[in-house]
Amino acid sequence: MSQAEFQPAREPLSAGEYAFLICTVLFWAAFVVVLGKDTSWDFRNYHWYGPYALFNHRLAMDVAVAHQASWYNPYLDVPFYWLATHLPSWVALASLGAIQGANVVPLYLMARHSLRVPDIRLWAGSLAILGQAGALTLTEFGTTYYDNVMSVLVFTGLAILVIRRESLGHGPLGKAALLSLLAGFITGCAMGLKLPEMPFCVGFAAALLALGGSAKQIAVRLLAGGIGGVIGAVIFAAPWMLHVYQLTGNPLFPYWNDYWHSPLALNASYRDLRFVPIWRPWWQQLFFPVLFSIDWHVADDLGFQDIRVLIAYFAIIAAALVWAARRRNRDPLADPEAALPLLAFAAASYFVWFRLFAIYRYIVALEMLAPLLIVVAVGLLPGTRRTRLLSLGVLCFAILVTARSDFLEHAPLDDPYIQVALPPIADPAHTMAVMTGDAPMGFIATQLPPAIPVLRIDGWMVQPRDGSLLTRQMKARVAAHLASGGALYLISDATDMARARKATADYGLAIRLTECQQFDTNLVGAYQWCPLARTEEAKSP
Repeated sequence: MSQAEFQPAREPLSAGEYAFLICTVLFWAAFVVVLGKDTSWDFRNYHWYGPYALFNHRLAMDVAVAHQASWYNPYLDVPFYWLATHLPSWVALASLGAIQGANVVPLYLMARHSLRVPDIRLWAGSLAILGQAGALTLTEFGTTYYDNVMSVLVFTGLAILVIRRESLGHGPLGKAALLSLLAGFITGCAMGLKLPEMPFCVGFAAALLALGGSAKQIAVRLLAGGIGGVIGAVIFAAPWMLHVYQLTGNPLFPYWNDYWHSPLALNASYRDLRFVPIWRPWWQQLFFPVLFSIDWHVADDLGFQDIRVLIAYFAIIAAALVWAARRRNRDPLADPEAALPLLAFAAASYFVWFRLFAIYRYIVALEMLAPLLIVVAVGLLPGTRRTRLLSLGVLCFAILVTARSDFLEHAPLDDPYIQVALPPIADPAHTMAVMTGDAPMGFIATQLPPAIPVLRIDGWMVQPRDGSLLTRQMKARVAAHLASGGALYLISDATDMARARKATADYGLAIRLTECQQFDTNLVGAYQWCPLARTEEAKSP
């Protein structure tokens, strides 16, 4: 068969294709409802507390309730929070699942407009579904990590470049600028809503560059795409960053405080550098995908097993070497003008992620894109079409049989969405609560009477003896509250009372253990609600 018989599909979507995409989205919506409520650490820590704090102006009232995440941009959490507080739980979860399932649309369109294979719609549909069946992708369905929500925006921006590559590479400058601006804006929105999406913005810029064309066309695309990206990021990030800067003196508080020097926190970066491998030996850096494919602890706190990113990594390196040597196959399995921006996007995104984060969850978009990347990369390698197709079959089979998702625990559907069986509080207007320990308890704070301020005096962000201004201010607030005759209570994980006793003692407080009351929630865990009093040492002059 000639290459003319294997060309990317360019005609409008058929009724059958629309039906496939709609049914896939509905399937994932139902799948999430069946799973039940997200009980993940991050959800209990800040994904529910963040929008609550925003709507109730708690940022200046509470302190570090959700550790560092207390100051995260909450805009991304607002839609789900609003749905879950105004509509039945299943509606909120179905909506979340439908949005996460919508990744199938750009994945399908990119494959449909790129591949040079027979039965292209079957290939595109299979790769899109395989992309959504990744180990961590499946784990994230129904959760509020939002990596597979932001990927919808990232893929949409990339899909515009792939589908309209001819106009962008060789068309009128005005049209190329408009398309680049639109795609850049969509991609920038993802970063504005969630800053760890930044590597994909660099990948987007690499894809713009890889589309080719004259120097003037490349410059126009990069300028327009950059402007669009900045606008998208500023719309969703700037208002919150300005607000946090006014409160703390650091727009990213507490991160990079060694640069911003907010007086509230220590002179430290506060970044999670546990997984960043730049201090490893060079060979471990080079083979990092091998390491995290063998042992997920290398790159994440969430369990998974999947080799697709590993295969895509080496396939892209091989394709790049073949391309540089001008030995790429004359019968590729994908249009080279679509292959280059796809591969450039993945390579640049991975490199920046590797240097800054190295947390696998942050590249779940590459996990979803990996099946298409593997086909595109292997399709450029030397060999007969039959050999490459058989190789792809073996690789896809290996991915399927070796993948394992460690699904997180979910809670049954009930309403209201969050329920906390707190003991009765006699005088909320004159009550203060403190939290101790690392346990995620932000969701509990949302169920307290609004008049009660909540201070986490001990956790990841602050400790009683850290010497920060934030701690000194909390100690002063606690002392003033007790001096005024107010009631003071402790909220702690029931299994972490030893740490609670130590932390409260550092504040000159004692737990009235015989008066503690244990309570539970409709998610997970058992917690203690305990009255606090000054110790004898604190009472003495």
